[in-house]
Amino acid sequence: MDNKNYQYKRIFMFWAGVLFVAIQTALFAWQWYHIYRGMMLVQYYRRGDWAVIGLYGLFCVLFLKLFGGLKVGYLRNMDVLFGQTLAICFQNAVVYLQLALLGKWKFGTHLEHFPFLMLTEFGLAIIWTIMTRHFYAKLYPPHQMLLIYGDISPRLLMQKLDSRQDRYQIRETIKLDAGMDVILEKIKEYDTIIIGDIPSRERNEFLKFCYWHEIRCYSIPKISDIIITGADRIDLFDSILMLSRNNGLSIGQRFFKRLMDIVISLVGIILSSPIMLIIVIAIKLYDHGPVFYTQERITKDGKSFQILKFRSMIVESEAAGAQLAQADDDRITPVGRIIRRTHFDELPQLFNILHGEMSVVGPRPERQEIFDQYEESIPEFKFRLKMKAGLTGYAQVYGQYNTVPYDKLKLDLTYIENYSFWLDLKLCLLTAKILFQKEKSEGVDNSQTTALVDKKE
Repeated sequence: MDNKNYQYKRIFMFWAGVLFVAIQTALFAWQWYHIYRGMMLVQYYRRGDWAVIGLYGLFCVLFLKLFGGLKVGYLRNMDVLFGQTLAICFQNAVVYLQLALLGKWKFGTHLEHFPFLMLTEFGLAIIWTIMTRHFYAKLYPPHQMLLIYGDISPRLLMQKLDSRQDRYQIRETIKLDAGMDVILEKIKEYDTIIIGDIPSRERNEFLKFCYWHEIRCYSIPKISDIIITGADRIDLFDSILMLSRNNGLSIGQRFFKRLMDIVISLVGIILSSPIMLIIVIAIKLYDHGPVFYTQERITKDGKSFQILKFRSMIVESEAAGAQLAQADDDRITPVGRIIRRTHFDELPQLFNILHGEMSVVGPRPERQEIFDQYEESIPEFKFRLKMKAGLTGYAQVYGQYNTVPYDKLKLDLTYIENYSFWLDLKLCLLTAKILFQKEKSEGVDNSQTTALVDKKE
């Protein structure tokens, strides 16, 4: 399909989203006028009614965008519906708290009408997603793509793209050693290409060629590209300068990040204490072994600390040496499979955060011996140590457990270079979305002892 047709995709998705939010807001408006308006201590009139209803619509947009509930065609249908489910739960929880404060209700009262509203919205979400996805697929079929690759095998990249054939279909691959002239002529046959991990000089030539010929172009970023994303633009001269400060977080950023860590860890410990108590009992009843599992990990600037987790494997699970959990690992106990799938085995790390050894958001801490293996293959892996290790992070939200180290490094650097307080809040909320996603907790391939894989064919 001509790339110019894709210019209208945003318009289509915008109005589809407007329709979805408008219907949800209309459902709440009916409930407000017929039920909750009369429960308020102060009588609301036109502008007051519009303000309450408008806030509901605003919360709809906020949480749908946060959890990806409007990304039909971009995400899988089940991921979109899962995001919509979380958005519906969050928006109605926030609005209930708002109404409780306005009406001075006791929390927990007048809840009986919200389940009907939420169930109606769930049904609407299913219908809207299926219909929108149907029209999206008709209007915007998958991209037929040319893949350009170099010495690094494109196998992993092709596997990832093949998992989303509703969006991307590789029709042809061509290796860099075919020659620039041959590849440029081949590019003209496609309206979409993807550039693999190739040298910067050749990649830049392809990018400029596609830019001039209005060819849609995907490319794999290099580490230097990610570092530049956090640079400041200096416009003092007639030549633009890009400034990369490379000195980590400012004093103010460190203060607010630590304050957020203390607040979230304290609240998390209090709220999760019943769950932690159940897990403690379950682990003890299963094999009477230790409840907690400690292990030395490294954090900012290579400092070591003892990470705290609920034990999910058999006692003496690493008698043969350190290794990552594998797919269908027989060392994992039945209790362990449940708490690993839900990531509840990580809950004790809230105490590591409170103690200051970890942060809520940051690169996941590695063991020293595994870190050394990664660094031997990827010297830049030490760049992750520019920020304190975290319970969750950019790589945890947007990657998988078995994402290869080089890709994890890129994800972590994206977070480090684009850090903000609001990004931390966003990642904390998005963590709720990944808790029950299987691919986020699966082990590495059975043939691996670490997450390293060969880059060459």
